[in-house]
Amino acid sequence: MSLSQSPAWQRFRAAALSADRNGSELRIIDAPGLRLDLSAQAGSDELREAGAALLAQQDFDAARAALFDGGPANWTEQRPAWHTALRSPEPPAMVARAVLGERERLRQFVREADAAGRYRCVLHLGIGGSDWGPRLVTRALRHEGLRREVRFASNVDSHAVADAMSRLDPHDTLVIVASKSFTTTEPLANAEVAMNWLREAGVADPVRQVVAITANVEAALDLGISPDRIFQMWDWVGGRYSLWSAIGLPIALALGADTFDRLLAGAAAMDEHFRHAPLAANAPAQMALAGVANRSVLGYDSLVIAPYDSRLYHIVPWAQQLEMESLGKVATRDGSPCGVPTGPAVWGMSGTDCQHTFFQWLHQDAAGAPVDFILCEQPDHAYACHHELLIANCLAQRAALLRGKTYEEALAETSAVESDPARARLLARHRVHPGGRPSSLIVLPRLDAYTLGALLALYEHKVFTQGVLWGINPFDQWGVEFGKTLAKNIIKELDACAPQAPSQDPSTRYWIDAIARRG
Repeated sequence: MSLSQSPAWQRFRAAALSADRNGSELRIIDAPGLRLDLSAQAGSDELREAGAALLAQQDFDAARAALFDGGPANWTEQRPAWHTALRSPEPPAMVARAVLGERERLRQFVREADAAGRYRCVLHLGIGGSDWGPRLVTRALRHEGLRREVRFASNVDSHAVADAMSRLDPHDTLVIVASKSFTTTEPLANAEVAMNWLREAGVADPVRQVVAITANVEAALDLGISPDRIFQMWDWVGGRYSLWSAIGLPIALALGADTFDRLLAGAAAMDEHFRHAPLAANAPAQMALAGVANRSVLGYDSLVIAPYDSRLYHIVPWAQQLEMESLGKVATRDGSPCGVPTGPAVWGMSGTDCQHTFFQWLHQDAAGAPVDFILCEQPDHAYACHHELLIANCLAQRAALLRGKTYEEALAETSAVESDPARARLLARHRVHPGGRPSSLIVLPRLDAYTLGALLALYEHKVFTQGVLWGINPFDQWGVEFGKTLAKNIIKELDACAPQAPSQDPSTRYWIDAIARRG
C-alpha cells in the first residue's frame, strides 16, 4: 500500500486541509539553544493527533532508534548514518574509540599549530558536504575572533581556487583536502593546483603542508600525504552530515578547538531533545510534520529560508544540500513510489536583502512558499537601533504573510487617498494579499557556537523525520552518483582516451565533438 492510500495518511491529509491557518493559536517549543514558533503553520488538535498517528504508522520510534544506535538507517546502502555519534560526549561503545581518537587528534593538531605559530592561512579544498558546513560555521562565528584566515575553494572551475590562493603566503598556508571518497573530481583537481602552487613558490616539502580528511586513507597515502596528516572519516558518515567529524578541522583552526567543541555540544543537546522530548514538544518532529503538510497536502513546491542575520548567509546553500540531496526522491523501502509529493525546492537569502529581492512574490503570487525565518534576539554589535529594525522587519514580513489583506481593507486604504471611486476600486485589487501563508520562526538568544550547533542539528533531524514520514531514505544520493558517472565518461571522450559512447543524446554528442575538435 502506498503512503497516499494508508488510513493514517488519509486522516493526516484531511486534518491538514481543515486545520486553522490564520495563526490563532500560539505554538512555541523550547529546545536547546533556540525557540521554535510554529503559530503560523497549519494547526489543530486533530492535526497533531493525526501527525502522531502517521509517525506511528511509519515506525518513527524504530527509525529514530536505528539512527542513534547504529542500525541500518541508510537502508539502500545497508549501513548506519551515525553522525550523532560524532558529536556525542560519550559515543556508542562500538565507535567510541575511533570517534574520540580522531577528535583528540584534531585537537592535538590545532594545539601544536597554535603553539608553534604555524599557518597564518588555511586553504580548504572540498565540495558539497565537505565544504558547506565549514564554510557556514567559519563565516557565522568569525565575530568571535579569527585565529587564522580560511579560504575555501570548491568548484572545479579554476577561477575559484585561483581566487582563493590570491594574496596568500604559500610558505605559511595549510592546504586541507577534504573528500570522503578521495575520488571526487573537484577537491582532487584543486589539490593538484595547490600542490603546484606550493612547489612553484619554493616550499621545500609541499606535502608537509597538506592535510587530508577522508574515509579512503589508502588513496590519500598514494597522493604522498603522510599518515600523521590524514584524518579519518567513516563510511557511516554521509558527506552532508560530516561537519561534526574532522571535516570541522578548518573551524577549529580558524576559531579554536574549544569553539568547535561548543558547536558539537549544541548539536549533541539537540540530539538529546530529539531523542527524548515528547512528540508534541519535539522541535524537529513538529517542524517535519509542518513541512510534510505544506509539501504533500497544501501543495507548496518550495521552502524559503530567510535568516535575519547576515552572518548566517551560507545556511541557505547548506540547507539546500541537506534537504534536496536527502529528500529529492520518490522510491520507498519496497521500491514503489511514495504516492505524494516529496522534497521541496529550497532557496532563500538573508534578511533584509530578501525583502527587496523576492518577497513580493511570496506575498502576492498565486503559488507562494512557506518560509523559515531565523532570528537572533541579541546582536554582537553596538548598534541597538539597527537590530531593532532587523527584528521589526522580520516580524512584520511574517505577520503580513500570515494576515494578508482583504479587498475591503485595501479599498478602505485606497478610498482614503483617491477621490475617484473607480480608481480606488482598481488600486484596491492590486493591494490584496491572500494571507494564510505558512512560516516558522526560529529564535536564537544569540549566535554562538552552541546555538549554531543546535540550529544545524534541528534541521538535520527535521529532514530525517520527513524521510521517515514519506518512507524514503534521506542518506543516499543516487542521482548525484549517476551524474558523476556520466561526467567521467565524457571527460574520457574529451581527452580522446575512450571511444565514442553510442548512447549520447544528439546535443551532448555535438558539444563533445565540437569542444574536442577545438582542443
